[in-house]
Amino acid sequence: MAGYISEFFGYRAKDMSEIALSAAAKKLCPFSGSSCTKILSRDKVISGVCAVRQKSQGSPSTICCPIRLYAENYKMLYAISERAFHVQLNLYAGRAAVLRAKEEGGAIAVFGKGWGGELRLPQRKGTGSYFVDWVLARLDANGELVDFTAIEVQTIDTTGSYLNAQKALSQNREIISDTVGLNWENVSKRIIPQLIYKGQVLQREDLCKTGLFFVCPQPIYERVINRLGGKEKLPAFPSQPASIHFISYDYRPTEINDGEIFPLDIIEEHCTTVYKIQEAFSSLNLPEGNVYRDAICKSLYQ
Repeated sequence: MAGYISEFFGYRAKDMSEIALSAAAKKLCPFSGSSCTKILSRDKVISGVCAVRQKSQGSPSTICCPIRLYAENYKMLYAISERAFHVQLNLYAGRAAVLRAKEEGGAIAVFGKGWGGELRLPQRKGTGSYFVDWVLARLDANGELVDFTAIEVQTIDTTGSYLNAQKALSQNREIISDTVGLNWENVSKRIIPQLIYKGQVLQREDLCKTGLFFVCPQPIYERVINRLGGKEKLPAFPSQPASIHFISYDYRPTEINDGEIFPLDIIEEHCTTVYKIQEAFSSLNLPEGNVYRDAICKSLYQ
């Protein structure tokens, strides 16, 4: 496989503006406001790669860094909060939300990296984990916990390498292809079982009334939905404790100028239940019989 780096330190790879060049020179992530933390482990190089695209014509730019989804000061968390709780409230890190809720007539406590820290959940025996990327907890005007929801965030892992392409951008702002590919198989193998397990755990929570929100870029959204047999295998249901909300969060269709960061927004969403996902995942679309035999004969005799 071969591909290109399409977004570098927050800006389009082809962006030659002073602000884009400065971000790359300083190794600055504009979404976290600090240095990029993504390291190419073998070479100890600060990556700066937000998104890649495959070399084939028409391939979309696919976000590969989860921090990219937190653009515009975590706008995504605010959007999910409004969908889950049907009210606009301010978000605060963990315990700080208690006092704010009393002052403002309600607030959302956020638990996640860079906010309120991870929740201290009991360890599960064996494999698997209860942990989700984010928990949003709604507090009433007395600072009391009313309900909460959970968010799982997924971008794409890459295969191959983009080291040469990264060096060309860093040194000359030159876009070249490299061996980088997208690890779609890992998405299917790892993410879908996690959604099923965590969705079942959340269903048993008395105060989790909306289940789990799964937020990912559009190409991953499409791949996971198709892996489960399409929306016809995942009928829509109203929000409930057993819900899995698929949220496509990706580049908003718009034109931007050099020096501007591409805005992200909710592109598509689909709410179903953990049971429908489990049923679709275990119901494989098998091919017709003798596909191996026919392939062998074709290779041998044609």
